[in-house]
Amino acid sequence: MSSLIFSLFIFVLACFIGFELISKVPPTLHTPLMSGANAISGITIVGALIVAGSVGGQLAHIIGFLAIIFATINVVGGFMVTDRMLEMFKKKED
Repeated sequence: MSSLIFSLFIFVLACFIGFELISKVPPTLHTPLMSGANAISGITIVGALIVAGSVGGQLAHIIGFLAIIFATINVVGGFMVTDRMLEMFKKKED
């Protein structure tokens, strides 16, 4: 039980610190921050693959599979937004 409480404490602390850090970022730096978030999502996919393929119960496999799906959606969406943003900076041909 104490490990669950400790994990919950770490989760709440990470959420609070993340919110405080993100709220202090000026709008001009939101795009580089989003690129960093895409990199973290890529790492999340690797972790989810490890969990999904580990020797564990059926619940671990289901959670790992869902993590793979959601992290992949996040990465693909991030690349699509980045591509649209880069299109804005290309010179238009008349």
